[in-house]
Amino acid sequence: MLTNELLSAPYLHALARRLFVAADTPPAIADAVAGILVGSNLAGHDSHGVLRVPAYLHQIEAGQLRPAGEPQRVRDAPGLLMVDGQQGFGHYTAKRAMEWGIDKARRENVCAVSFTQVGHIGRLGEYAEMAAAAGCLGVITVGGGSTQNLRRVVPFGGGAGSGALGTNPIAIGAPTGDDTPFVLDFATSVMAEGKVQVARSKEMPMPEGVILDKAGQPTTNPHDFYDGGYLRAFANHKGYALSLAFCLLAGLSGQFSAEHRALGGAYMQILNIEAFTPLAAYQQHVRAFLDGIKSLPTAPGVDEILVPGDFEQRNRRQRLAGGTPIPAPIREQLAEWAAKLGVATGEEIVEAADHSRYEKM
Repeated sequence: MLTNELLSAPYLHALARRLFVAADTPPAIADAVAGILVGSNLAGHDSHGVLRVPAYLHQIEAGQLRPAGEPQRVRDAPGLLMVDGQQGFGHYTAKRAMEWGIDKARRENVCAVSFTQVGHIGRLGEYAEMAAAAGCLGVITVGGGSTQNLRRVVPFGGGAGSGALGTNPIAIGAPTGDDTPFVLDFATSVMAEGKVQVARSKEMPMPEGVILDKAGQPTTNPHDFYDGGYLRAFANHKGYALSLAFCLLAGLSGQFSAEHRALGGAYMQILNIEAFTPLAAYQQHVRAFLDGIKSLPTAPGVDEILVPGDFEQRNRRQRLAGGTPIPAPIREQLAEWAAKLGVATGEEIVEAADHSRYEKM
């Protein structure tokens, strides 16, 4: 099955789940992480989809990721939660943190969540969509920075040896009363690092102005990034300043390295819309507002004005119907891991629940 370029969502979900289970991940966690990864592919953000599976398996093998790690609520107070991810899958921790945060926001109107001890948490828009589906407005940020030059984004004005920041993204989700919520989701680097992975897997150049090589010189070769290169912040000083701001939100976790002057973590805020204004009216107003923006005159050569969330929903419909394109190098890596872990890759791995999950979308 991995020889095909277009793979169905149920198949990708089943394969990712089985690979994680074979690497000692509990089935429930493996299923949750697989769903988030495939959800990213369906939304058109392949940079955060099954492309990441081999890297996570490497981390498990190296002891850097505890596949059975269960997030723990280490502080639960009115309007706030602090969560320890136990060095498990960041996706699972973020999903549980959002579920807990939604529950508290429904009871307490607002909930702020700080969580640590996690690695990559995937596409932030996934959790923004969870908040929107629950009738809440959700904000999710990830921030990380260190003077140790272990990060991959240079500050505005920085050059070789100044990779101090993460891609430090933000997502905001709000309900619209239909199947296309408002979902803003972007990194404070010009592009997410996963986009460089996608370009490398397809042997395609990067656009100009996105990456620097290890000498701090502009380049369009994605391989230069993985040879000690760097990403640049979007909008120069503006993206850089936002990146620093998200590090400050991350700092609410209390985690700080004095030696490396490092902050890192993730932050969520969930607002129960009904506590502020009737949800049904709010959704109607948001949809009418967004539709009004979309109805404005377009620039020459532009077919239509889009708003955040349109891109993802259109990709989701298309890929659920026709499959998701997976580049040959990624298919080969998945096949290699399947052989190594003794995981079958035929269509028979897809279970009835896998089909049912995606038929309901």
